Amino acid sequence: MEKKLELVELHKLEGHTDRVWNVSWNPVSSILASCSGDNTVRIWEQTSLSHSWSCKTVLEETHTRTVRSCAWSPSGKLLATASFDGTTAIWENFGDEFECISTLEGHENEVKSVSWNASGSYLATCSRDKSVWIWEVLGGNEYECASVLNGHTQDVKMVQWHPTMDVLFSCSYDNTIKVWWSEDDDGDYQCVQTLDESNKYTLFMFFFICLFLIDRLICAFYSSHSGHSSTVWAISFNAAGDKMVTCSDDLTLKIWETDIAMMHSGEGYAPWTHLCTLSGYHDRTIYSAHWSRDNIIASGAGDDAIRLFVDSNNDSADGPSYNLLLKKEKAHDMDVNSVQWSPSEENRLLASASDDGMVKIWQLATKP
Repeated sequence: MEKKLELVELHKLEGHTDRVWNVSWNPVSSILASCSGDNTVRIWEQTSLSHSWSCKTVLEETHTRTVRSCAWSPSGKLLATASFDGTTAIWENFGDEFECISTLEGHENEVKSVSWNASGSYLATCSRDKSVWIWEVLGGNEYECASVLNGHTQDVKMVQWHPTMDVLFSCSYDNTIKVWWSEDDDGDYQCVQTLDESNKYTLFMFFFICLFLIDRLICAFYSSHSGHSSTVWAISFNAAGDKMVTCSDDLTLKIWETDIAMMHSGEGYAPWTHLCTLSGYHDRTIYSAHWSRDNIIASGAGDDAIRLFVDSNNDSADGPSYNLLLKKEKAHDMDVNSVQWSPSEENRLLASASDDGMVKIWQLATKP
């Protein structure tokens, strides 16, 4: 990792009239979506000549309450938006305009997060009603509920599909992260692991994979005090998919790892184990964490700050560790709700969203 790096504010995107909850980069073009407590979604586009950003369009009049989450499909053609009005809207990009082509209903109350799987064939949503829903993408703008997953005991804050496999993760106000997996292609998803303070396997998990992983089971079943002690707000994966970062109201970020080769081999589920904990870097709730394609972790918190972390590449007797790369105090005037790296590694751009109503574009650059 280069030395003497700084996080440079390139652009400040103004227009939302309430807090901005979430930002999402389009995976195939220079477009950014943001969603807000003002019930709208804004689509921001970068011009090729001046590289400045402007609001291309405002998606409004579909959601009647706060839009909490937004996510682009892998193709970049569809945008899913989740709202406190209990619905998830699907928007299609027709070039000059966006059209709401479908509205997903079923949750009892606020929808908190939405996520597409890697192929774009499934969509996941979660809600304050404590449930996680998996939707199958059908033809003709049709979406069908394939599974309703119950297991969390409190508000579910975020859902996130694994970047290379159809394994779903959810995190909650109940202080846990749950892993949902289907053994075959029938879509029968089960909770195969719950990452909590004791990090013990579910009973289902114990019986399901004991024949395959008895050595791993013993190791993980007796591990203790590795999970979060308060609300878990966000989940993100590295590009390889063998590591995961989570962040929490307990003021920590935690790094987890799995045997990704085993998962891809079809031998069965490979459990996630706690690798290390990053603490003492934020002094208020950490609301967002995102792992870049070149292995830099960004975090945003209620202390108005952004932090960047990298693997130390120096495993000590205590195990692997991550170092603070840099800190950006007062990145926003209020809580930082979302940080997300651009999918392009070329310019190392980071977007952030805040209670101050602003979206900012940052660049990780070498100091002159």
